[in-house]
Parts: sequence; structure tokens; C-alpha cells
Amino acid sequence: MSFLEISALAKHHGDGVNRTNVLGDVNLKVEEGEFIAILGFSGSGKTTLISTLAGLIKPDKGGVIFKGKEVGGPSPDRGIVFQSYSLMPWLTVEGNVDLAVSEVFKGKSKAKRQEIVRHYIDMVGLSHAAERKPAELSGGMRQRVAVARALATKPEVLLLDEPLSALDALTRAKLQDEFAAISENEKKTIILITNDVDEAILLADRIIPLTPAPNATLGKEFKVNLARPRDRVAMNSSDEFIRLRSEVTEYLMAMGIERGADLARDIVLPNVTPIFARENRSLENKLLPKAYEEAAKPQSLVEEKYLEFSKLTKVYSTPKGPLTVIEDMDLKMKKGEFITLIGHSGCGKSTALSMVAGLNKITKGSIVLDGKHIEKAGPDRAVVFQAPSLLPWLTAYENVALGVDEVYPNANKSEKKDICEYYLSRVGLGDAFNKAASDLSNGMKQRVGIARAFALSPKLLLLDEPFGMLDSLTRWELQDVLMDVWKRTKVTAICVTHDVDEAILLADRVVMMSNGPNARIGNIMEVDLPHPRSRKDLLNHPDYYAYREELLDFLEAYEGGANPTEEQLKSIEEKRATRLKRQRAA
Repeated sequence: MSFLEISALAKHHGDGVNRTNVLGDVNLKVEEGEFIAILGFSGSGKTTLISTLAGLIKPDKGGVIFKGKEVGGPSPDRGIVFQSYSLMPWLTVEGNVDLAVSEVFKGKSKAKRQEIVRHYIDMVGLSHAAERKPAELSGGMRQRVAVARALATKPEVLLLDEPLSALDALTRAKLQDEFAAISENEKKTIILITNDVDEAILLADRIIPLTPAPNATLGKEFKVNLARPRDRVAMNSSDEFIRLRSEVTEYLMAMGIERGADLARDIVLPNVTPIFARENRSLENKLLPKAYEEAAKPQSLVEEKYLEFSKLTKVYSTPKGPLTVIEDMDLKMKKGEFITLIGHSGCGKSTALSMVAGLNKITKGSIVLDGKHIEKAGPDRAVVFQAPSLLPWLTAYENVALGVDEVYPNANKSEKKDICEYYLSRVGLGDAFNKAASDLSNGMKQRVGIARAFALSPKLLLLDEPFGMLDSLTRWELQDVLMDVWKRTKVTAICVTHDVDEAILLADRVVMMSNGPNARIGNIMEVDLPHPRSRKDLLNHPDYYAYREELLDFLEAYEGGANPTEEQLKSIEEKRATRLKRQRAA
């Protein structure tokens, strides 16, 4: 008999016309000490499944058998860590962990309970913060408290419901390493719910996708035949990792296609010109700052330096004195080029983007776009933020039309309508023109944001972690949408991201930022991969993992606030060049 078994499990929510069949005929056998990763789309029923395993909700049919007995409710034998931290804000780190320990181990002495509490606080690296309250902790530290609390009850099964999805890449990597160590040292049986393929491969013995709801069930099983301990950088040189990653990703992408795409309408984009691109600029010139005349350059030079950062510096005033976030950043972009900015949290990526957008005042240096100094926000620069920033009481169409009405003053009503509908259709919202923004999913809202940005026909498209709030599978879909629309417009674009794969997929060049404060450009990587790109093409391209390895090596070199030497950075670049040369000679 299996240690833990799910048998013919089914669960629905709601009744009558509001009934949704979430899970249908889910079956799984887990051996003691196994680490299982379950991958799935948002809304596929992953949290419903993990809550059923924990005994927090009852299934309609079937059930969960744990050590030969049916699960009828929650038990300390099955510890759970959710995406949200669920800590008591008035208690310290030690108090939050002690709350669980004192409930589960009532028969133990106070000294023994305190010993257990301190052991698990130390295991997650929070001994130095034991007396702090949650409000004094970072997101990563709060999640460590939740993990320590779950482990301190000494469960036989640890259930993890996307515990790292809200964290930045560096904190996520550190906690992934801790989960790997817990699995190895504590010999726990662990079931991890995640939407991250790399996380699943790094940690699990088996990976099992959950098919999309309604009636979601477990799909094809993938065995992870990689020796432990696993190193996220070194794995990029493993043929088995590359094969498995490609196979899992392509399987998930195929599931995404099967769940149905949004309808698109065949609309021809009208030949109308935005206000800032009119040939007659006499009126417009009267509104421009003096910096326009000073920055005027011959067209041949402007094409090569369409966007130029020159000694760009940003200093904030703080109670402890001036804080230099970015210092002397120099960068030139060609017209139609797409670059991505990557680096650890606090390296000034979003600060640089906000200065280009004209939303943040430049302290020193300059930014020149198409011969004009940037001094304030303008419709020639469209921004897509991490949060969609839509007006919730307006429809998808009306949110796009707001910008179109301003930017195309000479277009007639029919032409403006075609512009709005063209871009909404291009991002897969052909059947959602009249849906209120408040009724759209996060992924659909971000599609509207992308449509709105492209509809402005900007000179420069600025993307500030536009898919950071979305699950991996929705993010893949929207990256493809972005690339599809971009290849039609070839607008000059900058995208801030912490996602290595996204950086390579989108960019002609990846600009790697050093740690802040006083952040600068640490390295620039030319991405010599053919356009148009798709995730599937990259997974099968022999050079892709060499680029990926360089970015991971770069981020690792700056991990924990480190400041690598020029020689170290050069060696990372040379390592990639050597690998590419070897691969192409084979």
C-alpha cells in the first residue's frame, strides 16, 4: 500500500448555474520520502487539490488515503504552507512558531517545546530575527517563518501550495535550496504545487501536470533522473535536464493550446498617423523644451542612437543622506531594437525605466529619444506595468480607446474604432471588447494593457516586469502575444525582467545590471538567435542554454550583494563563447 494515495477524487464549487466541476477523477500514489511536483495553469484546481490533501475541504467523490486511513479532516501529520504567509502580526517569529508547537506537543515540557521551536527557526536561517514581528520582515523571511512553523509540528507529509510564487527570483532561489535540503535531511514526503518548470525539475522526483479545469485531472507523469544535489546553473550543461525541460514545457504548451484560444477578428489596420509623428511639426515644436534644439542630430546618427542614455544617474534623498541608485549609466539603442534589463532586486532596473518614461526626474546625465531630451511623460512612450492599471469601470475597448482618442486627433471615429479592435484582436481578446475590466482575469487585463500600449503607435515601448504577477503558463502565452505584435510593428522596446528565459526570448541584447546602490551596467549580452522567436524554437536551439547559463552565472556572481571583478565577469562571457564555439563545431 502507498504511503499516501488519492483515489478517484472529484470536487466542485457552487451549485446550479454557478456550479463549476473543478477536479474530476484524480488518482495518485505517493511513496514515503518522495518529492512530487504538481504543475498547472491558474484556475486548474491546484489549491483545491492541496486543500483536499490537507483535509481542509471534503471531496464530492473518492478520497485521500494516508497510511491506510481515509483523511477526514486536518491533522498535524500533514503540514501545509500556503502562498500567503498567514502569520499572527502581533506575535514574533518565535511566537508564531511556538503557537503551532504548543498546540501539537501539549504533552512536552516547555523547555522541550522551546528547543523544537529554536531548532526549526535556525533551520530556515532566522535565528537572528527570532524576536522580530512579521511587519519587520521581508516577504522571503515571512515565508521562512511559515515553513519553520509547518516543519516544527514534525509532519510526515509537507504540502506546499505555490509557497514561492510571490517572491523575487533571488529569494525564491534561496528558499528552493532550503526545500531541497529539507527533503534530503528530514527525509520528508513533500508535495509541491507550482507553476514553475525549473523549480519542479530542481526539487522533485516526479513531475505531474494537472490538466486545465473544469474536471481537471492528473496528466502525463515525468520522472526526474538527475542526481542530487542539483545545481541550477550546472544543470544547463546536462543533456538530461535539457531533454526533460523541453519535454515538460512542450507538454504544458500543448495543454494550453487545447484549453482554447480567444477569438480574433480579421481587421485591417487603418493608415492613420499619431500626433507626435505628423510631418508638419511646426505647432508641436512650439511645445517642445529647449533641449530639443540642443539634441537635434542628423537622421543617420539618430538611427544608430535612436535612444541614448548618457551618464544617467539617479540620487534619492533619505534621512541617512543621499542614496545613489544608478550611477553613470551609458547605453545606446538602434531604432527597432528590443533590449531587456535584468538584475537582482534593488539594481535600479525599474528606476531607469521610470526615468525613460518621464515619470521620475533625472538627477544627472540625460536620456535622448529620436533627437529629443526626455524631461516629462509623453504619448511617444507607452508603458506596460506589472499591474495592468486599467480603469475597472470601463470595458476593455474603452480602456484602449482612452489613449487612442488622445494620440490620433485627426482620425475619424471609424478609424479609431479599427485601431482599438485591431490590437485587442491581436492580443486574443476579439470576443471580450465589451467586458468590463473588473470582470477580466489578471492575464486578460494584461493583454488589454499590451493592446493599449501598441495602439498608441509609440516611438518607445517600455515594459516593467509586465508578466511578473502571472503564473508561468499564462506568462508564456502573453510573451508569445507580445512577440507576435512586436514583429508587426518593430517598435523600439525595453523590458525590465527578473526572468532569465524571458530576457533571452524577447531581446536582441540583454543588459545585465550590477547590484545597487550605485548600480551600473555590469555586462551586455548579444543574443544571436533567429527572429521571430518562439519558446518552442528556443527549447530546441543548440545555443539557447549557453545564453541561459551566462545569465544565471552573472546573477550568481552578484548574489547576496557580491561585487565581482571585471575578470570574473569576463570569464563568464568567455565561458559562453567557448561553449557556443564547441557546439557549432560539433
